[in-house]
Parts: sequence; C-alpha cells; structure tokens
Amino acid sequence: MAEICAKCGMIKDLCVCEVLDKEDVRKIRVYTTKAKFKKLVTVVEGIDKGRAAEAATELKRALACGGSSKEGGVVLQGDHKRKIKAILIKMGYPGENIDVE
Repeated sequence: MAEICAKCGMIKDLCVCEVLDKEDVRKIRVYTTKAKFKKLVTVVEGIDKGRAAEAATELKRALACGGSSKEGGVVLQGDHKRKIKAILIKMGYPGENIDVE
C-alpha cells in the first residue's frame, strides 16, 4: 500500500504540498552588504523560517561558499547576486517573487 500524505491526503507520489507551499511564498529579497572586516556577504530574505536552514544548505552547496541561516534569512559569504536567482528558481521558488538588488 502506498504512503499517504498527512497534510493533503493524497498518495505521496502525487502529493503537491511542497510545490504549493513554495508558491505561497512572499517576496524574496537578495542583496549584498559588508560584514565583519569589510567582507561582502549576500543576504537572502523572505524565505519561510521553517525552510531557511534547508535553503541555506542547498545554496551553500550550489555556490560552493560558507554561510548560515538566521531568523528566516540566509547569509552567504561573498557576492553571489548574479547566480542566486537561477538557483532559487531551480529550487522551486517562482521567479517573479525574487528581487535581486
């Protein structure tokens, strides 16, 4: 017997809860700022607090950099504004909700 999703009641293979959750996301804001010792860091704000750690791990792996998730935001070491939008779209976030400054 196939597993059933507890959230939507559909079979796990047909479950679309994760996709629907990502579509409900508010605006994602990406910008750079200077941190300690005048080093540039890329900040991603607007990701759901429950998924911030997962998003930070995926972004760090894709961009080959260090970073962390703090209070619903993701802080990445270095300037990654040019690449981050494509990675977030691959992760399932809608492109029209991503604002790169």
